[in-house]
This record gives sequence, C-alpha cells and structure tokens, in this order.
Amino acid sequence: MSDTTFSIHLSKVIEDFSFEMIYASKNIDEVVINTADVNRPALQIAGFFDYFDSHRIQIMGKVEITYLEQFTRDKRYKLLEKLFSTKFPALIITRNMQIFPEMIELAEKYDLTVVRTEESTSSLMSALISYLNVQIAPRRTRHGVLVEVYGEGVLIMGESGVGKSETAIELVKRGHRLVADDAVEIKRVSSKTLVGTSPDIIRHFVELRGIGIIDVKEIFGIGAVKDTENINLVIHLEPWVDGKQYDRLGMMEEYTNIMGINVPSLTIPVKPGRNLAIIIEVASMNNRQKRMGYNAAKELNKRLMEEMSKEL
Repeated sequence: MSDTTFSIHLSKVIEDFSFEMIYASKNIDEVVINTADVNRPALQIAGFFDYFDSHRIQIMGKVEITYLEQFTRDKRYKLLEKLFSTKFPALIITRNMQIFPEMIELAEKYDLTVVRTEESTSSLMSALISYLNVQIAPRRTRHGVLVEVYGEGVLIMGESGVGKSETAIELVKRGHRLVADDAVEIKRVSSKTLVGTSPDIIRHFVELRGIGIIDVKEIFGIGAVKDTENINLVIHLEPWVDGKQYDRLGMMEEYTNIMGINVPSLTIPVKPGRNLAIIIEVASMNNRQKRMGYNAAKELNKRLMEEMSKEL
C-alpha cells in the first residue's frame, strides 16, 4: 500500500490560527500548502535568493520589519517587490508589527495574502511547523484497532474475527481509551513518530459481531475515547496453533515497519481462557519500562549468568 501525501488549504491555516486578515488574494480558497517548512526572508530582503523556496509561507518579525524601516519608501518597495514577485503562498507579520503601505500595494499587484498575528516569531514558527507536519504528513490506512493503554498507543492487528474489537471494548471498560476501530489512519509526522487516528465517518464507532455497531463515546462517556495517539506498540493477534513455538522469555526484540519506522511489536496467540485485555495492559506497561531503560527479560538473564559464574 503506497503512502499518500496531503496538502492543506491556506484558508484553513488562517482560520485555525485566527490570523488577522490584512489582504486576501482573490483565489485564497484555492491556495494550498504542501510543505511544512516556513521561511523568514531576511536574506531575500537583502537580495540573496539562492536556494529560495517560493512554496513556503513567509514570516516577518521584528528583525525584518526594523530592517525595512531604515529605508525610504521607494527603496523599500524595490526590496520587497523581488520577494513578492516569487508568488509565495502567504506573508505573516508577527508581534502585531506595522504593515508598510508598500506591502499592501505589492500584495494587490501580485495577488498575495498578507495576515498578521500578535504571537512572537519564534513561537509562531514552532507552532506552525508542528501543525503543518501533522496536517500534510504522509499517511496510510491499516486494518486494526488503536487504543491508549496507560499512556501507550497500542495498535492491535490481526485477521478479521480474531477478537480485536472485543478486546478494545474490554480495555475501555477497564478505564483505557479507544482511538480507532476497523480502520486506523496512520500519519508519519516525523522521522521517529507515527500518529494514529480514525476516519471521521467511523470515529468512536465499534462493530461487535452479534450486536452490531455501537457508539463508544455515548455508551462509556467522553473519557473513553481519544481522537489521536502516538503508536508505541504493535500487537498481532493470531489464533493459537498447537505445537507452534511462542516466545516465552521476550529476549528477542521484534519490530513492525510502518512507513519506514520500526515500531516494537508482539505476537499474542488467542485461545479460549486467555484474558487479552490484561495481557495487553501488561504488554503496554512492559513496553513503557523498556523505553525507560529497564528490560525484565535481560535482567533475569543477567541474574542467571551471575549465578552460573559463581558456581564456576
């Protein structure tokens, strides 16, 4: 299954950040952002345009505005025109700094959107990059169930009918939270982080064979659901096969590669009498311990080796 790269409309970004509209381009509803990178055009104002990416949102703060203040109107117009002529998606002015009349003239000439915010430049850039990373992240949909268990995002996978949804409901009853059932939309928001969510149309719904569709939020309350969660552990459920050797110590580290990121994974055999909810709770806590530097299997092995060395 190939990954899908998304974009976001500029108007949506402006709405979500509550920017003050100074000038809106005539086709603002058609302008899309397809990169999470932004740019402070200090070098471009000074005339250096090598490696300049015109697809990025441009942000001007106190440094850029103060630099432009020292020039005459005509000089400032010339400095800004080369930048505006590149047709970047939008210009954001931070700290409620003044808007030069030349900016409005050039925005009208090249039909570019200009907005303003009271946020500081650094905090806005950080928030905007994080926001765009999530909104336009490459993504794919996997069949499975995503739950939050003790703060760990657990992606439960397995063949249809193996008991994924029933296990999720048992976990919800035990105080954990459902993120997605049946279809999990996974976004690769960084080189190390996967975030899972549910498609809007089936969010908070679960299918239970013999009962049908239930709304987890309505039955168990708002505290039983969550919209998004990082994926920290993948659990594969499979029917128990007599004679098959299953890992009993946990010395071998297993991973599932999702969109180029290796996520710790476990294979749990299913048979009558096994309480999968408790097993997944323990697996989640154990995975958290491993991430914090403690591995129970390695600790036991260390003790055994020390005891054997004493006997020798």
